[in-house]
Amino acid sequence: MKNCIEQNKEIISTLIDSVTQRDAISPELYHKYNVKRGLRNSDGTGVLVGLTAIGEVHGYMIEDSDKIPSDGKLLYRGIQLKEILKGAVAEKRYAFEEVCFLILFGKLPTRDELQAFSELLVSLRKLPPNFVEDMIIKAPSPDIMNKLARNILSLYSYDNNPDSTEISNVIMQSISLISKFPILIANSYSAKRHVYNDESLIIHTPSDKLSTAENFLYMLRPSHEYTKEEVETLDLCLAIHAEHGGGNNSAFTTHVVSSSGTDTYAAISSAVNSLKGPKHGGASTTVALMFNEIKENVKDWSDEAEIKAYLTKIVKGEAFDRSGLIYGMGHAIYTKSDPRAVLLKAKASKLAQTKNREKEFLLYDAVERLAPEVFAEVKHSDKMICSNVDFYSGFVYSMLGISEELYTPLFAMSRVVGWCAHRIEEIVSGGRIIRPAYKSVTTKSIYVPLDKRK
Repeated sequence: MKNCIEQNKEIISTLIDSVTQRDAISPELYHKYNVKRGLRNSDGTGVLVGLTAIGEVHGYMIEDSDKIPSDGKLLYRGIQLKEILKGAVAEKRYAFEEVCFLILFGKLPTRDELQAFSELLVSLRKLPPNFVEDMIIKAPSPDIMNKLARNILSLYSYDNNPDSTEISNVIMQSISLISKFPILIANSYSAKRHVYNDESLIIHTPSDKLSTAENFLYMLRPSHEYTKEEVETLDLCLAIHAEHGGGNNSAFTTHVVSSSGTDTYAAISSAVNSLKGPKHGGASTTVALMFNEIKENVKDWSDEAEIKAYLTKIVKGEAFDRSGLIYGMGHAIYTKSDPRAVLLKAKASKLAQTKNREKEFLLYDAVERLAPEVFAEVKHSDKMICSNVDFYSGFVYSMLGISEELYTPLFAMSRVVGWCAHRIEEIVSGGRIIRPAYKSVTTKSIYVPLDKRK
């Protein structure tokens, strides 16, 4: 293939250039035909394309057609997430398993139901015979998300009834995937480090006595060691990332793909591929990279004037990736606050003291406070923006000793719960294949025989 490209380089180059020109649609046409680009209304709100009883994201109120900012709320099955977490803390137990049960089954579990469900998750952790060797070690990937998507598709081959969309079958497939995601991610990361980083290959067998958060740290770390505070922090991260309504890109992808009648493995792998994108689940990694640059260029982390000056350069497109964005700031729905970011910030503050990273936390806090001012001054905008979940999540993961390569996979490890619930909801209530309209705006032309083309 390489030789073919070299031999025909000029022709191929011209063809590639023409694609960019021919596929560029004039912005005026989008306005002319009232196209909702990105399925967004002109005021930035999402186009209503479905109904859901799983998660609710609240960030503003509408009064007389005006968007009124309000404190953010995230509800799972009608219950505020912060109340669920508060209950778990009060009873000194982990929250993620309870969140899984609530999102999947639509009710809070009794003590016996929660125990039975937790034991079921543990029993399904084991991967099929030779799966680790054949599917993970022999075919590693430099990107864990791509490897995760491939692993999910591979599990189709080990399912005795993979294509059935009977709800009982889909629920069991869903619970199995939720259980296996931490193992797939931990093992894929170990294989990646061995092959691409030339590190020792250490594969741990999952424990049948630990919670999801405990088991992941147990498998990830060569020593198996972790502290109670570290587990509580990871459990919090898993709980707050589990669901975020049906309109986010990966959940909507799950609805779209599931509406075609395809199997669970195809639908969930599609959601993983959506989440990988830097505009969606990959944002926490970009935030971490942005802060690395801020730390290198701001000499005094306590000097807010210096911090603000550098943020101004970022917004003007003169620093970091020249996009003009301060990553981790702003959200499609939340205005005054993202409740997930509020919870993560509180945990980050406490963990920073334990890990001796208070100065770094204060830098994050300063950027969070100053960014809205910079946007208002540079963009001459009165739009209210707040930090989103990605702002502090990478910082928290780094304090847990988790590599940036795992930030988005950790997101997937949690969000698979919401994806599975949305798939079930689409099967039960959807009924029609999702098929929006695209209007053709190409110029009509006639067919020309090959020997007469120029």
